[in-house]
Amino acid sequence: MNANVYQHFRSDEHPFIDTVEDWIEQVTMQYAPLLTNFLDPRQAYILETLVRQNTDLKFQFFGGYEAAERTRCLIFPDYYQPEQDEFDIALYTINYPKKFTTLSHGKILGTLIGSGVKREFFGDIISDGESWQVFVAKEVSSFVELQVTKMGNVSVRLEKSDYTQIIMPKDGWTPERETVSSLRLDTVISSVFNISRQRSKQLIESGKIKINWTENTRPDFMLDLLDIVSIRGFGRLQIQGIEGTTKKEKIRLLLGVLRK
Repeated sequence: MNANVYQHFRSDEHPFIDTVEDWIEQVTMQYAPLLTNFLDPRQAYILETLVRQNTDLKFQFFGGYEAAERTRCLIFPDYYQPEQDEFDIALYTINYPKKFTTLSHGKILGTLIGSGVKREFFGDIISDGESWQVFVAKEVSSFVELQVTKMGNVSVRLEKSDYTQIIMPKDGWTPERETVSSLRLDTVISSVFNISRQRSKQLIESGKIKINWTENTRPDFMLDLLDIVSIRGFGRLQIQGIEGTTKKEKIRLLLGVLRK
């Protein structure tokens, strides 16, 4: 089955496809639910595609709140009725001296991963402009809580919070439509942020671009549905829909854009 599935996805996604197929096989053989780590939207799309195409299994995504970008997935047989607390997600508020310093998404994420815990154990990091919260897989939450006492030179404390205390995230995607000549990374960035292709290539090759939270230095990298691109100094974009082509063979995109 792998060869047939592989042709629909990028080569760098093949290891994740193998992992999903292992998960599917495990649920099918054991006839019991399986909980994944946090997935980015592109991974969630791949998982959903494979489960729907090849099995009668069911699945449910949850990331701690309704609009979560990064979610855990519960894959389960059709008899099973999942409960929300089975997603094993802990919410932490980051307590820090707000009068004297500021935090950023990058600084928080860097500190969390610097604690020795992989990215897939962390969900969204959200802010209302002043307060910050992070969603953490419960299986590592106690360890992270003990390890993270500083972010840069700032003393912090991770305070476990109830879901009724979730802050309202300030940043949200602004929907935009764009027509591009190709889904190449440099082409899309150039079109969306109205900069030259040369400038776009420079940003990519100098390590200022992340795709789905992983640095990418290839201008010719081909984007696909639900990819999230972070451009340091400019903002973020997500491919939310590929809506066909124009008469001149240009590609119509529906995007979510977050401009700095």
